[in-house]
Amino acid sequence: MRKAFLYLTVCSVAFCADTFAAERSGTTVIDTDKTIEDTRPKSKAKLEPSYNITNILSVDNNETTDIYFNADNMENDSNRNLVIASGDVEIIRENLTLKADKVTYNQKTEDITAEGNVVLLEKNGNVLFADRINLSEKIQRADVENIKVILLDKTRLAARTFHKKANDRKILRHAVYTPCDNCRDSSPLWQLKAGKVLHDPVEQNVEYQNAFLEIKGIPVLYTPFFSHPDPSVKHRSGFLFPRIISSNFLGAAVQPQYFWDINPQTNITFNPIISSKKDPIFSSIFHKYFYRGELNASGTIMNDDASDKNDKHDTRGNLFLYGRYEINDYWVADTDINYASDHTYLDDLNLPQKDAPWLTSRLRLQSFDNRNYAYLEGYYYDMLSYDLQQINKPYILPIMGYENISNPNPYGAYVKTSLSAASIYHKEDDSSQRLTMINSWNLPYTSPFGEKYKLSASLKSDLYYVEKYLNDNDEYYTGTTARVFPQLGLEWRLPFIKNTESTSQILEPIIVGALAPDKGNKRDKIPNDDSRDFELTDTNIFDLDRYAGYDHNDIGSRVSYGLNWSFYGKKWGRSSVLLAQSYEADKDKENVLRQNNNSHFSDYVGRIYAAPSDYFDLTYRFKLDKDDYDITYSELSTSLGGDILRLYASYIFFPENNESSVYYGKQRKEIYTSLSSHITRNWSVNAFNRYDIENERTLSNGGGIAYEDECSRFAVQMEKEFSEDPAAENDFSFYFTFYLKTIGGIGNN
Repeated sequence: MRKAFLYLTVCSVAFCADTFAAERSGTTVIDTDKTIEDTRPKSKAKLEPSYNITNILSVDNNETTDIYFNADNMENDSNRNLVIASGDVEIIRENLTLKADKVTYNQKTEDITAEGNVVLLEKNGNVLFADRINLSEKIQRADVENIKVILLDKTRLAARTFHKKANDRKILRHAVYTPCDNCRDSSPLWQLKAGKVLHDPVEQNVEYQNAFLEIKGIPVLYTPFFSHPDPSVKHRSGFLFPRIISSNFLGAAVQPQYFWDINPQTNITFNPIISSKKDPIFSSIFHKYFYRGELNASGTIMNDDASDKNDKHDTRGNLFLYGRYEINDYWVADTDINYASDHTYLDDLNLPQKDAPWLTSRLRLQSFDNRNYAYLEGYYYDMLSYDLQQINKPYILPIMGYENISNPNPYGAYVKTSLSAASIYHKEDDSSQRLTMINSWNLPYTSPFGEKYKLSASLKSDLYYVEKYLNDNDEYYTGTTARVFPQLGLEWRLPFIKNTESTSQILEPIIVGALAPDKGNKRDKIPNDDSRDFELTDTNIFDLDRYAGYDHNDIGSRVSYGLNWSFYGKKWGRSSVLLAQSYEADKDKENVLRQNNNSHFSDYVGRIYAAPSDYFDLTYRFKLDKDDYDITYSELSTSLGGDILRLYASYIFFPENNESSVYYGKQRKEIYTSLSSHITRNWSVNAFNRYDIENERTLSNGGGIAYEDECSRFAVQMEKEFSEDPAAENDFSFYFTFYLKTIGGIGNN
């Protein structure tokens, strides 16, 4: 036995394959050769089209034409101009390796015939099996018997014969296709069979004739003909799979979808809703892409004759619009418009943002330049929550600002300058115009002992003009008011670190001191529009300015102190605990942070986080009364268990807050619980309940069941909502989803 090598130069070809196994009849899928990587099911199936027959034996014009033969035996038949390689034959190209028991090369016609255990291996891992392959016309044509392919995404394809024409047209006869895993002597979950499959590269279509869809070997759907674009088509006009909808408001409904590809940068999807209870609902989605930006819009409109009650209009609709445009390298403009004709419309149709308390619409222009930032914005709010319908909602136009941070000096100190102006109008005709400037000097420093300091000094100057402002004394004020607010702050931290082979611990005491005037908010003349919804928590207790807005100053001198402990383990995960409190120098100052706490000391605020393993995690934020340690604020979320059974619970408690505009500052206690279980590898169930403890009523509940494997997904979800809003229905919703990987599916989400 001798090894033989032969170097040839032929026309370029590349094979894009990955393989599939079928019996010689081409009708039943069987197990793949164990030399191919195991294709075990993944926890999440990719449910989008990817690879198909268009990727098999495709030509790459950029590939080198060099081919190398490697065989146990080599025979040169000069009479017939044949080179015959046998034994362990291997042909190697730049991106392709061909293995076979026997390969015959015709030096005159440059035809190649491979026989016996033919395997094609691509550099990227694709594999093709066949009994016999004939490559002719400088490898522009191919004829393959009993082809079996495992495609790159682990889907499988088999056919009795495969033909590739010189124009790159490809034809498979008696073909079987599936993305599902399968065991020997058993059918996959589903497979697609066709008498003939044709790929037309000119029209960029894949066509099927006499096609059956089989589920566990049982035919469930037949079509004499259907086609779809090949993967080279990025977008094309046509019908998409419809959505199935069921709810109390609509009844049974279907939403057909037509995609109109106007041009490569513009498309519209028309998706009207046809239901058993309502007139047709017109709906569409628009996308437009620019070189420097994009515009996306979606909306619906309907005529609801039954909407005369509860102050609804006959014509109802919504619009969601987002646009962004980069004017140049420094300026960016964007808009986010969200509109609903009435506060129950989004919930009636189960549209996005249906659970939001309000819709925010915004226009914005921003500039980014090194250490400078500028913006010009306008806001409008559309209230959705039943509790907020009577609120004196604002709209803001314009709000503008500018920020600059200087370069640090040799000692690390830097200066920050902020300018802000806003005009706020309410539907009750009261308004305010504000101009604010904040100048601050900051010096961070780390000592040789590891102590971390930050010294800050700031001066805030405000100028207001207000009209028809109703203050806390039930008096109206109109006029101009100015105020100046200085503040000096010092932050100190000293982290102590302990490391062992398996754990790391950090113990960090924190002290923050602030010096500021005890008065100066002028609440009788300046409205508080942007600093109302506030709660002293672990997230802001160490901030020098604990308000998010400008209207209220964090007046008074104080010291905030606390201790933060963190634990990091290689086996036991991560945990942390924070406990903090503030001492106010003047217990009688005019500050909404006091919240009627007539004491120098604030309540204790804290946070506990624990995630010792993948089977348990907990986050708990709380506030404890400084005297009797009663809980005055609480927020808890935790999950327990693994995939076989996992419990999630969240609890929130807000005390009554007369300063808050959200839900009129009412006390709120709410608990949410859910239970989920992966009963088996593919089947899962879930259930949830949301309960209002304060009013002793259920807000919503539901549950569902789902099946998912490597090639399909089926899910059913049911929800029931209970609302106090007389204009809303206690709506029951049914969600249904059925997807087959690479083909598509039907459902309502």
